[in-house]
Amino acid sequence: MNETLNADPLELAKFSEQAHRWWDPDSEFGPLHAINPLRLAWIDGLAGLSGKKVVDIGCGGGILADSMARKGANVLGIDLSTKALRVAQLHALEAGTPNVEYREVSAEALAAEQAGQYDVVTCMEMLEHVPRPESVVAAAATLVKPGGWVFFSTINRNPKAFLFAIVGAEYVLNMLPRGTHEYLKFIKPSELGRWCRDARLELLQTQGMEYNPMTRRYSLSGDTSVNYLAVARKT
Repeated sequence: MNETLNADPLELAKFSEQAHRWWDPDSEFGPLHAINPLRLAWIDGLAGLSGKKVVDIGCGGGILADSMARKGANVLGIDLSTKALRVAQLHALEAGTPNVEYREVSAEALAAEQAGQYDVVTCMEMLEHVPRPESVVAAAATLVKPGGWVFFSTINRNPKAFLFAIVGAEYVLNMLPRGTHEYLKFIKPSELGRWCRDARLELLQTQGMEYNPMTRRYSLSGDTSVNYLAVARKT
């Protein structure tokens, strides 16, 4: 692998090994299926996806990319996991999803190739899995048109996030495989905000996303102490 590539080989191997289960809502990807309607509605409500040109960075098996295409967007999903992309492509073919395609390319490489070409850039549940998340933020800022929308979601770094996102989700509730997340890779909203400013993105809003283990439902909230979403616009 290219040593300059902003990817962790162990992370790629981990998600490649699980790739065939991406579209099984009862698998370890169940939480992604559960939160997808929530994050899709949030993105669509702000950016209005219909007719927009969208790139989904770190698309994995295509859960979000596919749903954005079904909202009327023209979507390119990118990832560095060959197996996950094959799953995404196969699902789009089987489901007959229009206006979605997938490429094995890094955000940085695509930014060098297609600067300012997208109305909307999404990067969800991905920043905490790469060695240099600030580089992905900069690439997202390069890819989006002036006035365009950039959406992120990630996990805060504090004791509560460790307790909920790792101990709770991976060891107590068994919602995710153990080792899915590394605490030191979690990202504080202040850090994400600084990377956005450095990339000339104006951070407009952060939104918490909470899970209720009793009802098994996710909801948006003002509490960004664990999972949170952020939206920015290109200035």
